[in-house]
Amino acid sequence: MGISNHIDEILKTLPDEPGVYQYFDKNNTILYVGKAKFLKKRVRSYFTKKQVNIKTKILVEKIYDIKYIVVSTEMDALLLENNLIKKYKPRYNVLLKDDKTYPWICIKNEPFPRIFQTRKVFKDGSEYFGPYASTYLVKIILDFFRQLYPLRNCNLNLSEKNIQNNKFKVCLEYHIKNCLGPCIGKQNNINYLESINQIRKIISGDIKSVIKHLKEEMNNFSNNLDFENANSTKEKLILLKNYQSKSTIVNPKINNVEVFSLVSDENAAFVNFLKVNSGAIIQSYTLEINKQLDETEEKLLSLAIIEIRQKFNSTSKDIYCSHFLNENIDEVNIEVPKIGDKKKLIELGMRNAKYMLLEKRKSKINNIKRANNNRILTQLQKDLKLQRLPKHIECFDNSNFQGNFPVAACVVFKNARACKKEYRHYNIKTVLGPDDYASMEEVVFRRYSRILEEEGELPQLIVIDGGKGQLSSAMKSINKLNLTTKITVIGIAKRLEEIFLADDNVPIYLDKRSESLKLIQQLRDEAHRFGITHHRNKRSKNALVTSLDKIKGIGPKTIELLITKFGSVKKVKEADKTDLIKLIGIKKTNKIFE
Repeated sequence: MGISNHIDEILKTLPDEPGVYQYFDKNNTILYVGKAKFLKKRVRSYFTKKQVNIKTKILVEKIYDIKYIVVSTEMDALLLENNLIKKYKPRYNVLLKDDKTYPWICIKNEPFPRIFQTRKVFKDGSEYFGPYASTYLVKIILDFFRQLYPLRNCNLNLSEKNIQNNKFKVCLEYHIKNCLGPCIGKQNNINYLESINQIRKIISGDIKSVIKHLKEEMNNFSNNLDFENANSTKEKLILLKNYQSKSTIVNPKINNVEVFSLVSDENAAFVNFLKVNSGAIIQSYTLEINKQLDETEEKLLSLAIIEIRQKFNSTSKDIYCSHFLNENIDEVNIEVPKIGDKKKLIELGMRNAKYMLLEKRKSKINNIKRANNNRILTQLQKDLKLQRLPKHIECFDNSNFQGNFPVAACVVFKNARACKKEYRHYNIKTVLGPDDYASMEEVVFRRYSRILEEEGELPQLIVIDGGKGQLSSAMKSINKLNLTTKITVIGIAKRLEEIFLADDNVPIYLDKRSESLKLIQQLRDEAHRFGITHHRNKRSKNALVTSLDKIKGIGPKTIELLITKFGSVKKVKEADKTDLIKLIGIKKTNKIFE
């Protein structure tokens, strides 16, 4: 496809200056926003080069008009590009995904300022620190401040006039010494603001100056023989030093630095941001970028840096990056560390970004599985003519050995996936002899009578491993519990994989390749496996007990000791008598060999 005359005329008149270009389709919808150090060279490259990337090729074919804005510097172009992308969200631009609201720490602009967590930032003169990636982290920080400084947390208007007029009374916080009572004039504003100033420094990472101040304060108290306040200040110092030791992870000389690390795959990139002050990480944040065209990692990182610095109102002059950037940021020193503590910070950021990338992939896979499972359940509902989608299915199976050791198993599937924590074993209690029908009736009754008693969740579908006879036995219990209209019960016969419904003598035959049948078979096989495991364990346990438990004077603890030592009952009986005497004594040994 050739270039239109209109586009050709624009290409000829493009300036050789830094700026931002915008592509529009024939409906005047903005398709793409880009920046360039040299507008003419960059824009013409879209039309003169053979495009390898399919998405870029499609973009070029849709371009009907081009508009551009000339700016003074490449940095201005980068900032303008970022703002236009956020404003118009063009289809072919990268998508900076950040729809979350993150917590901030607010120092309120008011007499005796409060410090609290918020997710909304207002231009009211208050100070906001953040955003923080974790609410839990904010809570820890605020709890730490409350340990250090007794500050108010009430909403009272503590104006000088209100305090002088004795408008307020102290609350419980004052009596438990969490507040010094500024509302009744027990604490003056100067003293209160001093605490606020120290908190401000701690949040900003300037812990050293706060420690220095507290040491001077402690010495002054000590020199004036005010040992109570000196000890209180000492406790604050200990808390602060513990906080510092936990926060400092790199060289304390690394101060007021921002770290940007990027990892990517073919679809997305993740950029991790770390703010470091005095060797301590005081902020951490990860931005997801969805790729659209064949963007380079350097391009993505540049966009992310501008976006994050705007978001955090950053003024740091030093930046460490994982990649070399093609653009310079005004009045900012950009470095790509190769060794040492700086490199360790980059690696830490890379690990954080990689973790987010892997989590995203895992989430995508789970979403696909979930969609597949919903499709299977919808098909099962259709095949069995169920009134409700069978999101919760339970399956029962009986097991015995020549009429002995009868047991039953119940497995639970939710959203077509095994929910193993809700599996249950049952020992048959009321049935004598090998009666599978009566056993099934007992187990089903026990299961759902208990769920009803505990007001638990009932399944939409019950699968019985067996034919019409087993199904009829299960239905006796379902009828007794008045659950006929609430739960659908089916049976599956192994020989021909026949599906029986409770109210129909004619079986249903599902396609051998159908996902519905495969799910039912999976339920049946899992119930059988789970039941057999329990049955074998019970037989083994019984076998151990019958041979030694019948001996008078040999109790459970002795049996356990013998089995632990020798491994089996057979080996116990084959063991040397001297070894047994050493273990359990001559009296018990003689009883075993009697």
